[in-house]
Amino acid sequence: MTETGQSLTVDQILNILPHRYPFLLVDRILGVTGEGKVTGIKNVTANEPFFPGHFPGFPVMPGVLILEAMAQVGGAYLLQHEPDKDRKWIFFTGVDNARFRRPVRPGDQLRMEVVLLKRKSRTCKLHGEAFVDGQLVAEADFLASVVDK
Repeated sequence: MTETGQSLTVDQILNILPHRYPFLLVDRILGVTGEGKVTGIKNVTANEPFFPGHFPGFPVMPGVLILEAMAQVGGAYLLQHEPDKDRKWIFFTGVDNARFRRPVRPGDQLRMEVVLLKRKSRTCKLHGEAFVDGQLVAEADFLASVVDK
Protein backbone atom coordinates (compact mmCIF):
# COMPACT_ATOMS: atom_id res chain seq x y z
CA MET A 1 0.00 0.00 0.00
CA THR A 2 1.34 3.41 -0.92
CA GLU A 3 0.35 6.37 1.22
CA THR A 4 -0.43 9.67 -0.41
CA GLY A 5 -1.35 13.02 1.01
CA GLN A 6 0.21 14.82 3.91
CA SER A 7 1.51 12.87 6.86
CA LEU A 8 0.90 14.42 10.26
CA THR A 9 3.34 14.68 13.13
CA VAL A 10 2.22 14.41 16.73
CA ASP A 11 2.28 18.23 17.00
CA GLN A 12 -0.08 18.50 14.03
CA ILE A 13 -2.32 15.77 15.47
CA LEU A 14 -2.54 17.79 18.71
CA ASN A 15 -3.90 20.68 16.61
CA ILE A 16 -6.65 18.43 15.24
CA LEU A 17 -7.66 16.11 18.09
CA PRO A 18 -8.70 17.30 21.56
CA HIS A 19 -6.92 14.35 23.26
CA ARG A 20 -3.87 14.95 25.43
CA TYR A 21 -1.40 12.82 27.37
CA PRO A 22 -1.95 10.21 28.65
CA PHE A 23 -4.93 9.67 26.38
CA LEU A 24 -3.50 10.66 23.00
CA LEU A 25 -2.90 7.23 21.47
CA VAL A 26 -1.62 8.08 18.00
CA ASP A 27 1.93 9.27 17.33
CA ARG A 28 1.79 9.90 13.59
CA ILE A 29 -0.58 9.82 10.65
CA LEU A 30 1.36 8.32 7.75
CA GLY A 31 -1.06 9.30 5.02
CA VAL A 32 -4.21 8.44 3.14
CA THR A 33 -4.61 6.02 0.24
CA GLY A 34 -6.73 6.72 -2.79
CA GLU A 35 -9.43 4.47 -1.34
CA GLY A 36 -10.00 6.82 1.61
CA LYS A 37 -7.98 4.71 4.05
CA VAL A 38 -5.95 6.56 6.68
CA THR A 39 -2.91 4.94 8.31
CA GLY A 40 -1.54 5.90 11.71
CA ILE A 41 0.94 4.54 14.20
CA LYS A 42 1.26 4.25 17.94
CA ASN A 43 4.65 3.37 19.40
CA VAL A 44 3.87 1.25 22.43
CA THR A 45 6.51 1.90 25.10
CA ALA A 46 7.23 0.20 28.40
CA ASN A 47 6.42 3.39 30.31
CA GLU A 48 2.76 3.58 29.22
CA PRO A 49 0.68 4.46 32.30
CA PHE A 50 -1.57 1.40 31.97
CA PHE A 51 1.15 -1.27 31.95
CA PRO A 52 1.86 -1.43 35.71
CA GLY A 53 -1.69 -2.65 36.32
CA HIS A 54 -2.35 -4.53 33.05
CA PHE A 55 -0.76 -6.97 33.85
CA PRO A 56 2.07 -7.05 36.41
CA GLY A 57 4.75 -9.39 35.09
CA PHE A 58 3.16 -9.63 31.63
CA PRO A 59 2.28 -6.12 30.36
CA VAL A 60 -0.44 -6.10 27.68
CA MET A 61 -2.07 -3.06 26.06
CA PRO A 62 -5.76 -3.14 26.99
CA GLY A 63 -8.00 -4.00 24.04
CA VAL A 64 -10.24 -1.02 24.70
CA LEU A 65 -7.20 1.26 24.25
CA ILE A 66 -6.35 -0.40 20.95
CA LEU A 67 -9.91 0.41 19.86
CA GLU A 68 -9.50 3.97 21.12
CA ALA A 69 -6.24 4.35 19.18
CA MET A 70 -7.98 3.21 15.98
CA ALA A 71 -10.87 5.58 16.74
CA GLN A 72 -8.43 8.48 17.16
CA VAL A 73 -6.85 7.75 13.78
CA GLY A 74 -10.33 7.77 12.24
CA GLY A 75 -11.26 10.93 14.16
CA ALA A 76 -8.15 12.74 12.96
CA TYR A 77 -9.05 11.82 9.38
CA LEU A 78 -12.66 12.96 9.78
CA LEU A 79 -11.76 16.27 11.43
CA GLN A 80 -8.97 16.98 8.95
CA HIS A 81 -11.51 16.73 6.12
CA GLU A 82 -14.29 18.58 7.93
CA PRO A 83 -15.10 22.15 6.88
CA ASP A 84 -15.08 24.39 9.94
CA LYS A 85 -13.14 21.71 11.84
CA ASP A 86 -12.25 24.09 14.69
CA ARG A 87 -15.95 24.23 15.56
CA LYS A 88 -16.62 20.47 15.46
CA TRP A 89 -16.24 17.44 17.71
CA ILE A 90 -16.16 13.81 16.67
CA PHE A 91 -17.91 11.49 19.12
CA PHE A 92 -17.77 7.75 18.66
CA THR A 93 -21.24 6.37 19.22
CA GLY A 94 -20.78 2.66 18.66
CA VAL A 95 -18.36 -0.19 18.24
CA ASP A 96 -19.35 -3.42 16.52
CA ASN A 97 -17.58 -6.63 15.54
CA ALA A 98 -14.53 -5.95 17.73
CA ARG A 99 -12.05 -8.83 17.62
CA PHE A 100 -8.67 -9.18 19.28
CA ARG A 101 -6.21 -11.60 17.69
CA ARG A 102 -3.06 -11.34 19.82
CA PRO A 103 -1.62 -9.23 22.66
CA VAL A 104 0.12 -5.91 22.06
CA ARG A 105 3.23 -5.62 24.26
CA PRO A 106 5.82 -2.96 25.12
CA GLY A 107 8.13 -2.34 22.18
CA ASP A 108 5.45 -3.06 19.58
CA GLN A 109 4.52 -0.52 16.94
CA LEU A 110 0.79 -0.52 16.37
CA ARG A 111 -0.04 0.30 12.74
CA MET A 112 -3.69 1.22 12.35
CA GLU A 113 -5.58 1.35 9.07
CA VAL A 114 -8.99 2.97 9.20
CA VAL A 115 -11.33 3.37 6.25
CA LEU A 116 -14.43 5.51 6.01
CA LEU A 117 -17.13 3.13 4.78
CA LYS A 118 -20.08 5.49 4.68
CA ARG A 119 -21.05 9.05 5.60
CA LYS A 120 -24.60 10.24 5.81
CA SER A 121 -25.08 13.77 7.09
CA ARG A 122 -23.35 13.86 10.50
CA THR A 123 -23.07 10.08 10.96
CA CYS A 124 -20.03 8.11 9.80
CA LYS A 125 -19.26 4.40 9.65
CA LEU A 126 -15.61 3.31 9.71
CA HIS A 127 -13.72 0.04 9.80
CA GLY A 128 -10.38 -0.20 11.58
CA GLU A 129 -7.65 -2.80 11.67
CA ALA A 130 -4.54 -2.76 13.86
CA PHE A 131 -1.34 -4.61 12.99
CA VAL A 132 1.97 -5.38 14.68
CA ASP A 133 4.77 -6.58 12.40
CA GLY A 134 2.24 -7.14 9.62
CA GLN A 135 0.02 -9.39 11.75
CA LEU A 136 -3.56 -8.41 12.47
CA VAL A 137 -3.97 -7.85 16.22
CA ALA A 138 -7.42 -6.21 16.36
CA GLU A 139 -10.28 -5.00 14.19
CA ALA A 140 -13.64 -3.29 14.67
CA ASP A 141 -16.38 -1.27 13.03
CA PHE A 142 -17.05 2.20 14.45
CA LEU A 143 -19.94 4.63 14.28
CA ALA A 144 -19.22 8.32 14.83
CA SER A 145 -21.14 11.59 14.90
CA VAL A 146 -19.78 14.95 13.84
CA VAL A 147 -21.31 17.59 16.13
CA ASP A 148 -20.95 21.31 16.75
CA LYS A 149 -18.87 22.38 19.74
